[in-house]
Amino acid sequence: MFEDDGYSLETLAVRAGQVRSDEGEHSEAIYLTSSYVFPSAAEAAARFSGESPGNVYSRYTNPTVRTFEQRIAALEQGEAAVATSSGMAAILSLCMALLKSGDKVICSRSVFGTTTALFTRYMEKFGVRVAFVDLTDMQAWRDALDGDTKLLFMETPSNPLCEVADIRALADLAHSAGAQLVVDNCFCTPALQRPLTLGADIVVHSATKYLDGQGRCVGGVVVGRKAVMDELVIFLRTAGPSMSPFNAWVFLKGLETLSLRMQAHSRNALALAWWLDEQPGVEKVNYTGLPKNAGHLLAASQQSGFGGVLSFTVRGDREEAWKVIDACRIFSVTANLGDAKSTIVHPATTTHGRLSEEEKARAGITENLIRVSVGLEDVEDLQRDLARGLALLAK
Repeated sequence: MFEDDGYSLETLAVRAGQVRSDEGEHSEAIYLTSSYVFPSAAEAAARFSGESPGNVYSRYTNPTVRTFEQRIAALEQGEAAVATSSGMAAILSLCMALLKSGDKVICSRSVFGTTTALFTRYMEKFGVRVAFVDLTDMQAWRDALDGDTKLLFMETPSNPLCEVADIRALADLAHSAGAQLVVDNCFCTPALQRPLTLGADIVVHSATKYLDGQGRCVGGVVVGRKAVMDELVIFLRTAGPSMSPFNAWVFLKGLETLSLRMQAHSRNALALAWWLDEQPGVEKVNYTGLPKNAGHLLAASQQSGFGGVLSFTVRGDREEAWKVIDACRIFSVTANLGDAKSTIVHPATTTHGRLSEEEKARAGITENLIRVSVGLEDVEDLQRDLARGLALLAK
């Protein structure tokens, strides 16, 4: 067993949680089994009751999944983690484990569209009150607090406008009301930002994105204090939104190169943002790496890099945005992000398409907005690819 002894993130990303069987395998094994054989009836009873440690059933105990959970917990500097079948399953599991009817959640408007839908269409259906506020408006967060508030939920940087919130300030605010701060750390990953070290209580990820890094598998994970994660394990054991052992193994391989990839994504994104900012067909570039961005100084203070996602608005409306997207030959037109391959998407009709027009307006999702996840291709090739579409706007 590899123990954390003050090692760097890069070392932990390769070694944390590593356990070898008697076979002595170098790469982590994939335990493709649904159940486990117990040495006796008494031991089976002890494991099912929790009196004895060990594997019970792969819905909630699997060695490969456990290795991934231990590794991401080490990277985020959390006590424990719970892996799930998708990023949305991670958020759902969190809500089901920690919320009840009458509780309140305060959520930023600047979150993934499906996150908004989960809160409004399902959590509210079961009596959980939800208030949406502007991510960067601290007074709005304060005004929304009441005695029933249990969770403050946000993404920082946000999807897709790359707004940045002060994690430490919001953590202090949450704790003053006896609530917990949840941060979706999908855009930065622990390679660039560790919200738990800034006071946040819980971190969630869509492992589908940068933790994998090559668009191969779907998964999610929640990280935090062990007592809180134990509550999620109970829900996982009951409802079963579990991560498969194979997907966990793929994510383990992705974590090994996470730091290198995030540095490269950030470098390419910054270069592309500077270039886009100079193009005549572009109205505005949303990327915290640009010094003129409103969140630049805050991002620089709580992140070690600016990440690989940016968005920009073009001069025009949906028609012009679609022209730019459709002219691309390198960028993949897909809603996924965090891939080695660069992707491009129109948020208003895809990732945030389920929002009402009023919700889109409040979240800043306009018809001329384009989101880009900058991959690992040569950045000059990416610039030429976007230039082809931008040139059409002048015609």
